Amino acid sequence: MGDTRPALHETARHPGTDRRGPVVAALMLAMALAALDSTIVSTAVPQIVGDLGGFSVFSWLFSGYLLAVTVTLPVYGKLSDTFGRKPVLVVGAALFLAGSLLCATAWNMAALIAFRIVQGLGGGALQGTVQTLAADLYPLNERPRIQARLSTVWAVSAVAGPGIGGVLAAYADWRWIFLVNLPIGAVALWLIVRYLHEPERKPAGRRPRVDWAGALAVFACGGVLITALVQGGVAWPWLSAPSIALFGTGLALAALVVLVERRVAEPIIPGWVWRRRTIAAVNLALGALGLLMVAPSVFLPTYAQSVLGLAPVAAGFVLSVWTLSWPVSAALSQHVYRRIGFRNTALLGIGAAALILLAFPFLPYPGEAWQPALLMLLLGAALGLFQLPLIVGVQSTVGWAERGTTTASVLFCRQTGQTIGASVFGAIANGVLAARLGGASDLDSVTRALDAGTAPESTRRAIADAVHAVYLGAAGAAALAFLVLLVLAPRRFPVLKTQAADGDTAR
Repeated sequence: MGDTRPALHETARHPGTDRRGPVVAALMLAMALAALDSTIVSTAVPQIVGDLGGFSVFSWLFSGYLLAVTVTLPVYGKLSDTFGRKPVLVVGAALFLAGSLLCATAWNMAALIAFRIVQGLGGGALQGTVQTLAADLYPLNERPRIQARLSTVWAVSAVAGPGIGGVLAAYADWRWIFLVNLPIGAVALWLIVRYLHEPERKPAGRRPRVDWAGALAVFACGGVLITALVQGGVAWPWLSAPSIALFGTGLALAALVVLVERRVAEPIIPGWVWRRRTIAAVNLALGALGLLMVAPSVFLPTYAQSVLGLAPVAAGFVLSVWTLSWPVSAALSQHVYRRIGFRNTALLGIGAAALILLAFPFLPYPGEAWQPALLMLLLGAALGLFQLPLIVGVQSTVGWAERGTTTASVLFCRQTGQTIGASVFGAIANGVLAARLGGASDLDSVTRALDAGTAPESTRRAIADAVHAVYLGAAGAAALAFLVLLVLAPRRFPVLKTQAADGDTAR
């Protein structure tokens, strides 16, 4: 059969006052919960380990949350298309808050990790549904406004999160980093319940059925493969029995997902996500974005402290400057893509990002702090010009009944790219260090030796070379995204004409 697209069920515009304000405030609060989570927890890890123990498994505080968010994104996307955004967002926020409360009561590290996974189950609904509602609320010509606000939330969270977490851990108790979620989430929930009124959308034909078998298969497959990527090369060698067993199981489950999804009428991951050129190209391009983002976000702080000799706070500032230029560039990108189109704007942004990443290995050694900071400022501006046009553009090619699935697929690919990037670039960095220093050196042990003052100058140069290699890999990921858009994406995105009348969910 051909590519069928359900008709949009749009409501008429309500004259008078625009009542989207409270809903937008709720979306920004919900996004803040998800955005603050990782950054605010990271600074409290020493206090958490000191209180609960479990140093050998503390990384699962982040990996467990990331796994739960990533594998639930496609499920929530499909559910929001089937039953509406509001119930999915309410359930997700409630799960996130329940997980936060449970985390604050954790009695050991195993319990805290389990409760973080509960948080992640809610976080997947927050991330995907907020982005989908942003497109529902505004017609195409106004979407950059809400997307810029959401980008600003991420920027502020990236800068403020470590500071808030550090203050709470130092002067209160680490449990407060989870308890502060409760009042914020309660306000967001109240605003959503009170002000978000979706138009009634009656599905044609029989009552919609949920593909629970597909959802379970997707969850299992994603969980096994992400665990293999996160733990490979860390908890066990890549070619060890656990790694091979996990990858083998993941591939078998992937085959099961394909088999199950091809037999149901309403699959969790429908085939049209990959059959339509525009969506497939954006998915792959943003997967490459997730890959390249790992280079600065994971390795630049180590470079700033070990090579430049900066304190942790100053090293964090070198990284955080890209969160200043990213939302500004995203907000201004509409003036570019309205002239040259979504694809060409994204090509301009990712092409500039590739050149900036390539410039990093040419920085002088040891150099000054302003040099990588300037590159990060430029990189944020380039990526803002790349990401937002793709998200706005791909959401505008589908109707309401497909927008949740489309948005979730985009976010899923970006999250998966980050997971793959952490594994690949970690292996690259450790490989370069082993070649420069000999033996089985890895980045963590080398940086600890530097902090203890027991490592020679050659170690600093080895770390610089390792980070340079990672940035070259990130530039390769940017080049891959450029090539994908150039070859696969249509010159002009097939925007639906009804988009001009869309955006009446909460008016």
